[in-house]
Amino acid sequence: MRLPQLEDLPAPGGKHVLLRADFNVPVTDGHIDDDLRIRAALPTIAWLQERGARVTACTHFGRPKGKPDPKYSLDPVRQRLHQLNPDVELLENLRFDPGEEANDPDFVKRLIDGMDLYVDDAFGAVHRAHASIVGPPQFLPSAAGRLLAREVDVLGGLLESPRRPFLALLGGAKVSDKLGVLEALLDRVDSLAVGGGMCFTFLAAQGHEVGDSLLEADHIDSCRKLIDRGKPILLPTDIVAVGPDDQVVTVGAEVPPGHKGLDIGPGTAAAFSDVVDEAGTVFWNGPMGLFEDDRFAAGTQAVAEAMARSKAFTVVGGGDVVSAVTKFGLVDDIDHVSTGGGASVEFLEKGDLPGLEALRKAPNAP
Repeated sequence: MRLPQLEDLPAPGGKHVLLRADFNVPVTDGHIDDDLRIRAALPTIAWLQERGARVTACTHFGRPKGKPDPKYSLDPVRQRLHQLNPDVELLENLRFDPGEEANDPDFVKRLIDGMDLYVDDAFGAVHRAHASIVGPPQFLPSAAGRLLAREVDVLGGLLESPRRPFLALLGGAKVSDKLGVLEALLDRVDSLAVGGGMCFTFLAAQGHEVGDSLLEADHIDSCRKLIDRGKPILLPTDIVAVGPDDQVVTVGAEVPPGHKGLDIGPGTAAAFSDVVDEAGTVFWNGPMGLFEDDRFAAGTQAVAEAMARSKAFTVVGGGDVVSAVTKFGLVDDIDHVSTGGGASVEFLEKGDLPGLEALRKAPNAP
């Protein structure tokens, strides 16, 4: 069953619309580092306003643990939003109230008081069964905003009909965070390439020494089972590591004692780039190394450049990878940059999310 779209709403003229956005943007010393998530909501806001609706937006921001905290004030977000569109009201941080994360019915009632319609454009939060996500569609005509609809369309396409070969690139720190999506993707992709800190648990499962690298010993057996499934899993054959006295060295798949692997090596970066070049579809989640440190950025940059020049349909999901492709000036060369980190991974793993299910049950759903 498809999600209700903006066109499925009753005529919005003169109506008060609650827009659930995802304005959980990076902020340093009160200044927004990247306003992508704010700008991403503008087409939906414009569509509603052009049809005479009054729009009030709401969002979470950080983890204030259910109480007001000046550190998580939305003032910088509100200021930027009003620069981009001065006619949108923005409520205070939803997570200042414990009822948001607890999905408290009383909080839902307060949130929708005076509202006529609800639009969810917060793909980065639809994997949470929180009050502002799953509550309003129970009571108000509801729809997916343009951003949310596009995310579901693109990621759903990866699940249903990707151009082959389909390659998944997974990185990041912990394999435990991605075991579910690893298992799900192995059933769908033609090959899987693993870098980042999570690769060392896979390397250990193959019998390699990993030195002082990040290792989740209690997941070695899980990685071994994934390898034994027979689907091609590409792992690093060389590693950029830091050793005693902060010395940076390139080693093979064996990381010596006293050394910590922090990036894939140049040989691995070339091999991963080659499979990107040969792919029809590529989904990338998680950096290949500690790219924030220029000494360990080459692997992530090489993969990002391969993605940018690839003729495949390329999808990047997850905040760290989005930050990386932005850092390297390549974000405009990726076919789809997902605004949802955990949400995009969980959608690929499960094929559905609580916020999407809630929209499909709205009173006006097709």
